[in-house]
Formats: sequence, C-alpha cells, structure tokens
Amino acid sequence: VPPALDGEAGTGVDSERRRGRGAVSNAAGRFEPAARILFDDGWQSLEDLPPLQTQVTEERARTVITRNQSPDVGFDRSINAYRGCEHGCIYCFARPTHAYHGLSAGLDFETRLFVKPDAPELLARELSHPSYQPRVIAMGTNTDPYQPIEKRYEVTRRILAVLAEFGHPVGIVTKSGLVARDIDILAPMAERGLVKVAISITTLDPHLARTMEPRAASPHVRLGTIRRLAEAGIPTAVLTAPLIPALNDMEVERILDAARAAGASEAGYVMLRLPLEIADLFREWLVTHFPDKARHVLGLIRQMHGGKEYDSSFGKRMRGEGPYAWTVGRRFEIAARRLGLTGRGLKLTTSHFRRPAPAGIQLSLFD
Repeated sequence: VPPALDGEAGTGVDSERRRGRGAVSNAAGRFEPAARILFDDGWQSLEDLPPLQTQVTEERARTVITRNQSPDVGFDRSINAYRGCEHGCIYCFARPTHAYHGLSAGLDFETRLFVKPDAPELLARELSHPSYQPRVIAMGTNTDPYQPIEKRYEVTRRILAVLAEFGHPVGIVTKSGLVARDIDILAPMAERGLVKVAISITTLDPHLARTMEPRAASPHVRLGTIRRLAEAGIPTAVLTAPLIPALNDMEVERILDAARAAGASEAGYVMLRLPLEIADLFREWLVTHFPDKARHVLGLIRQMHGGKEYDSSFGKRMRGEGPYAWTVGRRFEIAARRLGLTGRGLKLTTSHFRRPAPAGIQLSLFD
C-alpha cells in the first residue's frame, strides 16, 4: 500500500505526528497477511492522533553473540543489544529486520524498540564456555549501540566491562557522541590493543544530517567525539557510510579532511544499499524532502546496480559497479591516501583473553 496524500487512504503519516523521525510512512511488515492504512472517515479523527512516542520492550534472549559468514565484512561475530534504532536514519540497512517482529521497517523501526537488558550476563556465560575461541566482536553492525536509550539502560557500557574483564577485542561503529562516556573503559582496553572505534559521518551539512538522520548526533559533535577518543589514545576511524549519489557523495574529501584534523587514523566507505523495504522508504523520503533531485539520485543508483535499485551480490552490494561507482571509489582512495588514512589498519589482539576463575575456586600458584 503506497503512502497517501492528506485525506486519502495509505500508509503515510502526518508530518506533525512524525516530527523528528526519519521515515514518512509505516507500512505493515512484509510477512503480515494484511496491510494497515490511515483513513480519515470525515470526522477529522486523524487530527486527534498524538505524536509518535518511543516505546521500549525488554527482550529475554538465550544467546547474545550473532555469527555471520559474509565475505563483505571483516568480522564473523557481533553483538546487538538493541533492535530498532531511534536515530531514524532513513537509509539504515537494518530496517527490514523489524518485519521478523511483525512490525514495520518504517516508523515502527524508529519508535518501537527492543532491548536485551541481560546481554552482559549472557555474554559472560558464552565467553566462559570452554569451547569458545576469541576473535574480534563487532558492535554497531545492525543498530547503533549508543542510540539514545543507551543512556537509560547502559547495556553497551556493561557489555564493554565484560569484554574488558575477559581481555576480549571489540570493534565499535557508532554515530553517537555517547561513546565518549565510556572512555574510562575504552582507554585501558586500547592500551592492550583490544578496541578501536569507527565514527560514521555521512555529511558535514547540519540540515541534511537532521533530515537524513534526525536523532543522531550532529556532524560537529561527531567530529568532536573523534577528537576526544583520539586524545584518549583510542584508535578511531571515520566511516563515510553510506555515500548517496548526488546527495552527499560530493562531500567525501571534506569529510575525510575534517576527520583527519580531528584525529582519525583510518577511513572507510560504503555506497548506499536499498534492500527489501528500504527501497520504498528511501524513495518516499527522497520525493518528500528533495523532489527536485529524486529522479537524478535514483537514476545514478540504478547505474551502479545494473539498472536495478539494489544488487545483493557479494562484492557488489557495498560498493556498486560501473563508471559512477568507480569514480566515487577512486576519489575516496586518493583523498584517504593523501591524508594518510589508508594502510591495513590496526589489528586487535586476542592474546589477552582469559576466562575469569569462577567464584570460590582456588587459584593455582601460577594464576
């Protein structure tokens, strides 16, 4: 069911009700047998609906480490303490996962969140298993570990405390300044080669950032976060992801310049991905906020994916192909090389991994 104009049936949500949110619609999840629509029955009942509020549901999981075998990413395990993300980034590739909860990838993804409050305890149990073999754990691969509700639940902070206790390496990706709160944990881990942080910066334009990532930290806050982490001795990268043709890809050099000046030591990029529901959501958002650019942006996206809006093939989905994708990639490489942001990057170590002795167990002479 498409989004609707005012007064018509559809999945679109009035701009006042969704103020401060990214998506403009809330279509039913793709696995649902029926679609839901908003329809004004003539009594102006839609005008009485309250603004969308964030709802959080506590989830009890049995495990917390997720495994993957994708050749496109540099890790094989990750932790996601939250499902859904209040940052509301319209391009977020995690949006389609909300369908597994019977919810929409649109506004539900931003407003109906899930938290695993016992994730630190589950992690400690999994790391303590005799068969567990340590490798770098990634955080921030599905939803941001430092989204606003982290201030209340502090699940990410407690997970880091567990990883520090076990001497386990971790890589963090976030677009929140809240990560600097945990410098007291991260800095000692960095001294042991156990952590690095990537700050995602998609644009230096505060208006575009607020429109595209409505509840994420502003660009200047993210640059300030890179500076604070770097000054604390924590290896910090800048991630220009996603790059969107004709919308923010012209900022590649400026973003890398600013991040390097703030103390970033590595850089990476990913082109826009539009799997499943994200294609419709992004198209709606683009027509709503940038109607004069919509056809051009979508045309360039199709150029990078063989005439389609998305190609899920390994090796292509993160970079695209064709002349436009090649040009953006070369521009990034040249700028990164000029600034010294290339190289193989810091390799985290597993040599410090130790399973703490269970309470009440007598230690040996050499422990």
